[in-house]
Amino acid sequence: MTNKVSLFWFRRDLRLKDNTGLTYALQQTSNVLPIFIFDKEILHQLPKNDARVTFIHETISQINSELRQKSNSSIGIYLGQPLEIFQTLTKDFEIEAVYTNHDYEPYALQRDRQVKELLAPKGIAFKTFKDQVIFERDEIVKADGKPYVVYTPYKNKWKEKFDTANPLKQIDDNPLINNFIQNRELPFLTLADLGFEKSPIKVPDYLVSEDLIENYEATRNFPAISHGTSRIGPHLRFGTVSIRQVLQKALAAKNEVFWNELIWREFFMQILWHFPNTVNNAFKPKYDRIPWRNNEEEFEKWKNGETGYPLVDAGMRELNETGYMHNRVRMLVASFLCKHLLIDWRWGEAYFAERLLDFELSSNVGNWQWAAGSGVDAAPYFRIFNPTTQIEKFDKERNYINHWVKDLQELTYPNKMVDHKKARERCLKVYKEALG
Repeated sequence: MTNKVSLFWFRRDLRLKDNTGLTYALQQTSNVLPIFIFDKEILHQLPKNDARVTFIHETISQINSELRQKSNSSIGIYLGQPLEIFQTLTKDFEIEAVYTNHDYEPYALQRDRQVKELLAPKGIAFKTFKDQVIFERDEIVKADGKPYVVYTPYKNKWKEKFDTANPLKQIDDNPLINNFIQNRELPFLTLADLGFEKSPIKVPDYLVSEDLIENYEATRNFPAISHGTSRIGPHLRFGTVSIRQVLQKALAAKNEVFWNELIWREFFMQILWHFPNTVNNAFKPKYDRIPWRNNEEEFEKWKNGETGYPLVDAGMRELNETGYMHNRVRMLVASFLCKHLLIDWRWGEAYFAERLLDFELSSNVGNWQWAAGSGVDAAPYFRIFNPTTQIEKFDKERNYINHWVKDLQELTYPNKMVDHKKARERCLKVYKEALG
């Protein structure tokens, strides 16, 4: 048995700077041992060249290099089920406490509860902190304590509380870097050790410049503008940047549209926390009465970008090739699947979960239910995007389409798989009859 240590468990906070739980650990103890667990429960669902696994591993490798350089310490990488890993760690080390940051998804809540229950009888404290959001759980609720289910009043209350709470204080943890345990050999598994290989898809760097934020309202709806959006989604998802740093930049600009988008992220997070059943069930229960067609052949055409509608196909091909899709196009392809093809939103949500670099359960479920009409603050069911007129609005010069749909002028390009007018009428009839 070794001298006592405190563990810091990296999860969705892959950075040393302005990391709340890590900073508390370094402040409260001088023997912090950092770890990351690749969870088998999650990994076994992923393709062996998953870009997110590559990104996580590369980011942890960078953290490890920084730790070695600055404090002669290192991070341990483990593979397995977290509960089993902690059972082993409690045998290998005399652990005082485990520090980590909050996670809000149903699986994560259950996992953390189990770890806490494992550690408690051993006298090991399990300390968790708010880090990936400004306001969490039930910090923004109505006067009667009930959660907001409409975005605008939630946003207004969020901003009101923000103005009074001023929660953007960042933590300077550099002087504490020497509180990591030094010269300790820890397991550092390679991608191959994890059963994975390096992905050809790379997570792009993000851009949150003053110019982008100021012009965000004018540029964000046009997918051909290469720097019209920030590409920050994966970095917020995995915590390679602090939400506080991002919001400080957003607040420096006069235009609040980018700021509002960050609030949408927290709106969906609190919805999932209050209503975890919405992962599999419609927020508005009557929408689960819709008799989806769920034609598997049509679903494959949609996935492969072979619908015959160029803007839909461009979006799906961009997703398949890069792990990214422009937000405006996401709304269109989701609407097309649910309303033109009458395929269950859960099918689309699962495919996006598999492909998106910035996959975030709360936002993915929230946005897919929005598209289907079944979610909180959702588009009404009779709002059905016209995939052709959307081109005129958002890709008039066809620059985005021409980039992703190379065969548009070829004989091989598919005919429209469904007529817009007929599909619209069918959708309205099915929805109306199901909803009563």
